[in-house]
Amino acid sequence: MGVFRDRMQQDLQLAQYRPSTQESYLRCAKSFVAHFMRPPTQLGREEIRQFLLTLTDRPAAQKMHWAAIKLLFTMTLQRPEEVVDIPWPRIRQKLPDILSVEEVAALLEAIEAIMHRAVVMTTYGAGLRISETCSLGVGDIDSKRGLIHVRDGKRGRDRYVVLSPRLLECLREYWLAANPKGQYLFPGVRPGQHVDPRVIREAIKRAVKEVGIHKRVTPHSLRHAFATHLLEDGTDIRVIQVLLGHGSIRTTARYTRVSKSHVAAVSSPLDKLPKPKPARKARRRKRRA
Repeated sequence: MGVFRDRMQQDLQLAQYRPSTQESYLRCAKSFVAHFMRPPTQLGREEIRQFLLTLTDRPAAQKMHWAAIKLLFTMTLQRPEEVVDIPWPRIRQKLPDILSVEEVAALLEAIEAIMHRAVVMTTYGAGLRISETCSLGVGDIDSKRGLIHVRDGKRGRDRYVVLSPRLLECLREYWLAANPKGQYLFPGVRPGQHVDPRVIREAIKRAVKEVGIHKRVTPHSLRHAFATHLLEDGTDIRVIQVLLGHGSIRTTARYTRVSKSHVAAVSSPLDKLPKPKPARKARRRKRRA
């Protein structure tokens, strides 16, 4: 894309997009232009539609590319009319597999490396995204107040989450055993960097296989489990919203759909109906008898 790539990157920076989002948008815009092997000034509405149709079997990728292309045409190329009537891709919402308390305990037990176990326990114990856990600083753990300071979360938001006594005990054991150096609580292999989330994903994958859990389990599954277990314990959904850092209560409300205890506790209106009277034939037989 050349000059247009540089201009788009500047637009993303001016709009205060996160570095990871900038990289994703630039990569998507590049793949769109490369698909037609023509400069973006020669592309328009029809090419956008054709390209997005090639991604219909990959809904998440289609959504990301649509957002990148929209920004390219509205901000960088100043041609918003090209994308104004192209519909926003709908992604079918699927309910995530929720780990039980027993499965979480077994998973933690199966992770041998003390740092990997501490990362996974922090992710579940505080309901963090894996990127938030891996990037925690040493000073983000406030043991006196029982809080964890999550910095620069999704959409650049900071928040405080709960630091449970058991998690604090785990982190102290990890600190004494590993004695991490530098600013990060969970340092990576390279000096000055935190542990790579991919390392934790692989550790979880191995543990899941060892335990024999037949569910799709990722680091984000621990965040789902945290929210669902809190909800089942009676925690107010708005408190869960704050802990998870959700901008909308609707995002948090989806956990009410995966909480089996909440579903099972609902009384069907059928149970409130009066019992039907015996059939006429049955009453007649009773009278003759």
